Amino acid sequence: MYGTMKVAIGGPLKVAFRPWVEGLENIPAEGPAILASNHLSFSDSFFLPTMLDRKVTFIAKAEYFTTPGVKGRLTAAFFKGVGQLPVDRSGARGAGEAAIKSGIEVLERGELFGIYPEGTRSPDGRLYRGKPGGLARVALATGAPVIPVAMIDTEKIQPPGKVMPKLMRPGIRIGKPLDFSRYQGMEHDRFVLRALTDEVMYEIMKLSGQEYVDMYATAAKRQIAEAAKAAKEAEKAEKAKDVEKAEKAKDVEKAEKAKDVEKAEQAEDAESR
Repeated sequence: MYGTMKVAIGGPLKVAFRPWVEGLENIPAEGPAILASNHLSFSDSFFLPTMLDRKVTFIAKAEYFTTPGVKGRLTAAFFKGVGQLPVDRSGARGAGEAAIKSGIEVLERGELFGIYPEGTRSPDGRLYRGKPGGLARVALATGAPVIPVAMIDTEKIQPPGKVMPKLMRPGIRIGKPLDFSRYQGMEHDRFVLRALTDEVMYEIMKLSGQEYVDMYATAAKRQIAEAAKAAKEAEKAEKAKDVEKAEKAKDVEKAEKAKDVEKAEQAEDAESR
């Protein structure tokens, strides 16, 4: 099914967008490896597998696989077909543990496992701090090499709010495999997990040319959402002030007109006398 979906989706993607790729020689012809990529767009999980001969397995939230109805079944079939694995995000640590388990299983089969260390898409095109749990723990548990990957310009194809994608050439840069065997057996040391993740993110930054932000993308999204909410509330308050000013101006104008009418009536009374 993966092969069929790759032809059905990958073929048109190549023809329409003509993606370029550098560093294909860094992908091993066989054996397990972790592809650690920046995350700019929903389409990242399609463009990267399209340009590789080998199957790449990513993880996706379980809701994509459990939605009822015909649409839900088609969605589930689509995600399974493109090599996505469902991850149950319930529970405080559900998503992280499920992702780690899924990644280990994929690598133990000698396959390629794709992961986004940032944990979510970048909200503004910058590169954010990698989360140390999933990537580092999977790498240390399996001993698989970590291959840094940079997606280029995929966020420009279909920016937020745009329905029709823009036909342009996105790119992919694949770095040399990173060996972390020196940390073997230290998967429970949080300083080691942090150091390994930071090293991978540094390589991704060099490949992508992105500005690096030393905070998590999820926190940045919260800040952006809060700022947008505050701006909306400020705009609403400003409009309310404008309405209040307009109403006061109308009241003043009405009072002035009433005075003018009163003066006119008084003048008429004076003349009649």
